[in-house]
Amino acid sequence: MAATRRLANTVAVITINHPPVNALRSSVRHTLVEEFSKASKDPKVEAIVLNGSNGKFSAGADIREFGTSAVKTVSLEDINGTIEASRKPVVAAIEGIALGGGLELALACHYRVADIQSRVGLPEVLIGLLPAAGGTQRLPRLIGIPAALDMIVRGRHIPATEALNLGLVDEIVKGSAVDAAIQLARKVIGHPLDKRRLSTLRISSDLNLEDFLDTTVEKAKKQFRGAQAPLACIDAVRASVHLPYHRGVEKERQLFLSLWATGQPQAQQYAFFTEREAAKWSHPSGARWDTEEPKLIRTAAVIGLGTMGRGIVTSLSKANIPVIAIEQDTHQLDMGKKAVNSLLEREAEKFTQQGFAPGSKLGSVHFTLDFGELQDVDLVIEAVFENMELKKEIFRKLSSICKPDAFLCTNTSGLNIDEIASVTNRPNQVIGTHFFSPANIMRLLEVVRGQQTSLTTIATAMNLGKVLGKVAVLVGNCPLFVGNRMLGPYLEQASYLLEEGCYPEDVDRAMEEFGFAMGPFRMMDLAGLDVGWRSRTAKGLTGAKVPPGTPARQRLGNRYSPLADILCESGRFGQKTGKGWYQYEKVGGRTARPDPWVKDFLQKYRKTHQIKQQPSNQEQIVERCANALANEGFRILEDGIASCPEDIDVIYNNGYGWPKYRGGPMYYASFVGLPKMFDTLEKYSKANPDVPSMKPAFLLKKLAAIGGPPIKEWRSQVGKLVNKL
Repeated sequence: MAATRRLANTVAVITINHPPVNALRSSVRHTLVEEFSKASKDPKVEAIVLNGSNGKFSAGADIREFGTSAVKTVSLEDINGTIEASRKPVVAAIEGIALGGGLELALACHYRVADIQSRVGLPEVLIGLLPAAGGTQRLPRLIGIPAALDMIVRGRHIPATEALNLGLVDEIVKGSAVDAAIQLARKVIGHPLDKRRLSTLRISSDLNLEDFLDTTVEKAKKQFRGAQAPLACIDAVRASVHLPYHRGVEKERQLFLSLWATGQPQAQQYAFFTEREAAKWSHPSGARWDTEEPKLIRTAAVIGLGTMGRGIVTSLSKANIPVIAIEQDTHQLDMGKKAVNSLLEREAEKFTQQGFAPGSKLGSVHFTLDFGELQDVDLVIEAVFENMELKKEIFRKLSSICKPDAFLCTNTSGLNIDEIASVTNRPNQVIGTHFFSPANIMRLLEVVRGQQTSLTTIATAMNLGKVLGKVAVLVGNCPLFVGNRMLGPYLEQASYLLEEGCYPEDVDRAMEEFGFAMGPFRMMDLAGLDVGWRSRTAKGLTGAKVPPGTPARQRLGNRYSPLADILCESGRFGQKTGKGWYQYEKVGGRTARPDPWVKDFLQKYRKTHQIKQQPSNQEQIVERCANALANEGFRILEDGIASCPEDIDVIYNNGYGWPKYRGGPMYYASFVGLPKMFDTLEKYSKANPDVPSMKPAFLLKKLAAIGGPPIKEWRSQVGKLVNKL
């Protein structure tokens, strides 16, 4: 049964029963209507409690029904209207989660009781939509415009304690929310319900609401560049101020349909589902996520307490895994300890607000200089400086100290996993765990398998990602792996655009208006230009290793841009030096301003090298940079480094600031049309044969030749190609 009903004296308890999260699919909605109708007509019933089975109220609508005929059946708003109009008091007993349509259902009830550890929210904006069952109209009437906008526009999940403070719930309890709701229902039998029907309430505020809403729109345009859903959410909430409830709901529905027509919800829902599918990894051997058992990690260690190591220690502790943290000297250890403890204090405060005992949800952290203390840990994550010899030295040491079944992980962002594993006595238990900075916040984890990495090691690393709350994606071993490898051609094109007449702010503006969190030049300034410079120097692309007589703009017969090298030689490393592609208000500053020095430098550079100026417009900038990313993605699929295009999109959506409302670089290629992308790249490649990264990938050519099938069908073509290779 999708919903059940039982009687507790004179209180009917209706339970939503659709595991695992009680999604409100059409069958559930039908059953809810039936059970509520029976309870309403039953003379023995004086009040009604609504709850969800298995400790979860409801996670809301079933996304898979969007755009299908199922949404045309009994609507959630129809149910909500019926509940709110009930003459018998209805109390929502919220346990676990009440999200999206689940919270809208609770808002239609006259009272709400929540378990102290539950969370509520209207996260529809995160899948490109807005609440469409009265949420944008009822919530502002209950908690006011500012708080409602904060929840709806950001898609926030708030803890029960905050919900109580906002007046969103009437009561929070540490015991059974259902029992408490039954008690409350009995108390309010016979009480007038007019003021408990949220649709009848008027919005009052001390604010100048029009000015406040206008300011919110401007902030949203800057914060969510190009995304339509946040703006539609604000428009819907604005309707709650000016229109009666029934007309506000009509406006809400119109905005929902207009969003669907943009294509952004489809892209964001693709991103939503691909994140969940990424955990279902597969291996070239045929092994899969559901055939291999991970080992339980009870204790862990982290070597290196720089920015990345601190974040990893914090992530492990948040997952209640005891951690040993190691540094090379007392000074570094003390600095790391201070930083980690500061991060953990903030996490402890969050847990306390959620009703947990102080410190009860955090794993202990022990700081030491002694490698000998690692002899009993289950897993070690090395997070030292990106230097192969240093990492190999550490792995030799770990190999002799750690117990035989301990897993050895490296947080390298692109070094050869097999080379690191080769110095150990257990290459089958070595794996790459590429966290993204700051590691305690960023959700992406690239799990990198080596040639000898065992299936148990892979399963354990992927499961660890899940335990840490990360989106873990399994990839193969190659220089720079997936995300950073794709950055190469992207940054290459960005530099060529400068040579041809653009300026850093032109390229960044185009990519940020496309939706990137940060354009390529602001990103390089943030990361530090010296990082790439050291890498290029080691490879002999710049510096003393470059053969005498090599043309400044050519390496091994191919086009090369030395612009970033010249900036580094001038001491311009980005934010850390107060100047890079931009100038900053101070060393370590964050506010990027166009630099007259850079403009003058570029003009002289073009003149020196006699480069014809032909600056690209925004559309051309986006086309070249996005095509460069996608084309390298196709090569990565050819090489078997990523098992499917969806994994590449998960990596870019969660680690590289790609706008989720565009799905990911591979989804974007499909959206643009593979034949069109192939033709564009082919044209550029013929005009620029010295830029091999822009020659269309063979897989792209093959897929374009068969008409550009939907992205979900690419996997079969990838499999055929990899097998053939």
